[in-house]
Amino acid sequence: MQEIFKEVLKRIKPSKEKEQEVKKVVKELLQKIKIKNAKPLLGGSGAKGTWLEGTHDIDIYVKFDPRKYKNEEISKILKKELKRRFKKVETLHGSRDYYQISKKEYTIEIIPILHIKKVEEAQNITDISPFHAIWVKKHKKGDQIRLAKAFCRAQNCYGAESYIQGFSGYVLEILTIHYKSFENLLKNMVKWKGKKRIDPERHGVKLNKAKTHSPLILIDPVQADRNAAAALGRKKYNRLIQAANKFLHNPTEKAFEKKEMTIDKLKKKAEGKKLILLEVKARRGKEDVVGAQLLKALKHLRKQLTIEGFQVYDYNWKWDKKALFWFILDEEELPEFKEHEGPKLKQKKHVEKFKQKNKKFKIYKKRGRIFSKMPRKYRKPEQLIKKLIKDENIKDKISCVKMLRETS
Repeated sequence: MQEIFKEVLKRIKPSKEKEQEVKKVVKELLQKIKIKNAKPLLGGSGAKGTWLEGTHDIDIYVKFDPRKYKNEEISKILKKELKRRFKKVETLHGSRDYYQISKKEYTIEIIPILHIKKVEEAQNITDISPFHAIWVKKHKKGDQIRLAKAFCRAQNCYGAESYIQGFSGYVLEILTIHYKSFENLLKNMVKWKGKKRIDPERHGVKLNKAKTHSPLILIDPVQADRNAAAALGRKKYNRLIQAANKFLHNPTEKAFEKKEMTIDKLKKKAEGKKLILLEVKARRGKEDVVGAQLLKALKHLRKQLTIEGFQVYDYNWKWDKKALFWFILDEEELPEFKEHEGPKLKQKKHVEKFKQKNKKFKIYKKRGRIFSKMPRKYRKPEQLIKKLIKDENIKDKISCVKMLRETS
């Protein structure tokens, strides 16, 4: 197994040249941001030494002296400075506004925080981020954490965003440090039963119920009253445990390679059935919000297909610059008429109302209820989808959508 890890690390660990390139980019950025009584510094996985090859995201924190600045004003002050120094600055809205710029192939997020000495002094969750970096870095488990992140990414379980509900980078960092190595993390993970609680620093704090809905309760080592895994959903939790079990029984480098879904793979998966593909352009905005809107749109389409009587065997999506939605359905058209269930026969008042409402259609009784036989509006799923993508319910969530093809 160790040989596999060595080979994987050759691929996922940034080269010395790449590290130097990133350091140069960061140094130039830090030198450009000049605000009195504020200090810029590298944050995130770059500061912790846990970033992966191919990652083009850099986090910069700007620490403002709380004796000189108020919490409410630091975002505005930072924005003014960035607008002066950089041509294009995008504002991202959060609990405190932060900013995004681009340099070469890198996307840089610049986050204003207060320079606090104790976690208890934080006025915003982001104020605590440097403490996370210090805690992770002191344990010197960079390569083991890289293995955990690469494995989690390959299993499509990475990311704490609301539309993913997976394992955040920080959660994987804590878990790997707690279990001392990636291999030990896997060996312990497969033993997790039901709701699992882990308290790496043995804070012994009892969290309130609102913070313990996730299947994994992971007490933040630097913030005792926080569940670091609060955003984790049951689906991704179970998926990673299953992947760990599979890997331990059959270790292979392929477990660290993300399997991208392609149209050819989808066509093969849908063999003998109808495949509908939609190309979706997302609205601009914060990734978490935009992703959540895309997921809502997908689920709405699936729900309406089911309500109209279509059998949806599989549906899912992938998202890069554009999103791709897919649905695998029955190839056969639905019957011309559908059965509309009415009230129980003993509910005489409601039965009469049902008869009046459905007097144009054939009415009959069975299983102690009244029914009507109504003509269907949509016998093919494509007809319904073409109508749905014009509805406000979809249009307010996405920028535009077009049907690529329907194949069977």
